[in-house]
Amino acid sequence: MKSTFLLLCCLFLATTIFTQNLSAQFDELMQAGYKADGPGATVLVAQKGRIIYHKAFGLANLELNVPLKTDHVFRIGSVTKQFTVAAILQLAEQGKLSLQDELTKFIPDYPTQGKRITVEQLLNHTSGIKSYTGMAAWDAEVQRRDFTPSALIDYFKNQPMDFEPGAEFRYNNSGYILLGFIIETVSGEPYGTYIAEHIFKPLGMQHSYYGDVAPIIPNRAAGYSQADGENNYTNAAYLSMSQPYAAGSLLSTVEDLYIWTKALHSGKVISAESLKKATTPLVLPNKVNTHYGFGLEMDNLLGSSTVEHGGGIHGFLSHLVYLPKEDICVAILTNCDCNSPSEVASKMAALVAGKNINPTPIAVAAKDLEQYVGVYENEQQEQRIISLEENTLYSQRKGGGKIKLIPTAKDQFAFDARLARATFVQEKGKVTKVLVDDHTAPDNLWVKTDKPLPTAIPELQLAPAEMEKFIGIYELMPGFNITVTQEENQLFCQATGQPRFEIFAKSPTRFFLKVVEADIEFYPDAQGSVPTMVLFQNGQEMKGKRVK
Repeated sequence: MKSTFLLLCCLFLATTIFTQNLSAQFDELMQAGYKADGPGATVLVAQKGRIIYHKAFGLANLELNVPLKTDHVFRIGSVTKQFTVAAILQLAEQGKLSLQDELTKFIPDYPTQGKRITVEQLLNHTSGIKSYTGMAAWDAEVQRRDFTPSALIDYFKNQPMDFEPGAEFRYNNSGYILLGFIIETVSGEPYGTYIAEHIFKPLGMQHSYYGDVAPIIPNRAAGYSQADGENNYTNAAYLSMSQPYAAGSLLSTVEDLYIWTKALHSGKVISAESLKKATTPLVLPNKVNTHYGFGLEMDNLLGSSTVEHGGGIHGFLSHLVYLPKEDICVAILTNCDCNSPSEVASKMAALVAGKNINPTPIAVAAKDLEQYVGVYENEQQEQRIISLEENTLYSQRKGGGKIKLIPTAKDQFAFDARLARATFVQEKGKVTKVLVDDHTAPDNLWVKTDKPLPTAIPELQLAPAEMEKFIGIYELMPGFNITVTQEENQLFCQATGQPRFEIFAKSPTRFFLKVVEADIEFYPDAQGSVPTMVLFQNGQEMKGKRVK
């Protein structure tokens, strides 16, 4: 009996020390991103049904200097989508709809352009319908308007299709607007009422709401955007909450999101069969794994499977991650659309799972690093470039940023500031492939080719006076700006919530970035001023209007 008591005491002491160590690490992570005198965040971490960390950082209202509390209410943006999914699957379980029902069953006059579009394709972003938030016409003026669900559908329904339904995956808010309308049509209840009556109330989520602007909601946090300068903020641009609707209009707290996560994964919201459908990643006809089910992403965290989703809406960012095998949940809500919590949430989950997020670096001579340099390809013929610059290895995928690789053991590297690892494989004394453990999978295989490294883009040297006219702030969309600054003979650009990067001239008006595959073109007018710029990245063109 005495030895058993001593064993229990030792176990309790070890658990307490482990939790205290975690708490200190969590504090450090949160305090680094959310200062006491700026917009902040609330966070909850739970393991095996027990909340082990629940704190608030920063201010709920900058103008009134009100500190955030753990029960403050935030807009959760696209985390809303999993609630919409649950409503659709509840109605499907009741036999009131089928995931294979065509859209025209619920909206007979919807212009499908002769295509068959199903409820399931709306759920997994493969419908091909144009996302209204990506339309050039969806500007600040439009975003202030109130829409009924029918009027919002009318706003985008006649846009050309992006692709054949089912052929591709493209994240799509319009699909979830249509799902909200279907919920109303089938249930006979407004979307917000359905979610409140069939999800919030039964689960005891007492601090979650449909996001109308007008009602008084206790402990509602104010939302902010970052202006010019790291510690300079503005009130978030106005957005009628009739527009995010079933794609992003819900409000909640971190504690309510934990209640939701427990209920969803324990069969209290939808059946195990329905949950499996929602959490099974879609594989496209071309064999590409989308890592997306219905309103949820299925990813990898240093060998652990995750079910997660983030959210972004004017003034707010959010992330909710769950590790099913380890029963770990992390929820973070922020009241500025300037500092994504996704990486911090992942690091917290990894720490609870006992993973080493900061492996100790080792010294490797430059001549030994040369063997890893090359062009690597995966099964889809996508390329990963491993380069060596000033005794440091870098990894870069097409369209992505150049990331430093930190050596941690023989043939093993950690991606700088990321929860990803690279293990190079040698055969007969030569490097032939690399296995990458990143957010998509623990064993992504890239085979080394004999293709030459891409040649460097020639740089045009411009005089400082020639670049001065480009300095300013350009708004690409409400809450998302690119700030262009100059230091002597070098221009820099900084997107909202992102680091500052150098840009290099390839012509008198066109510049490129070295850290990512992207160009910026400035368009001077007849008077020599520069009212607009365009960001070219990933095959897209984003126009920016100079606002300062």
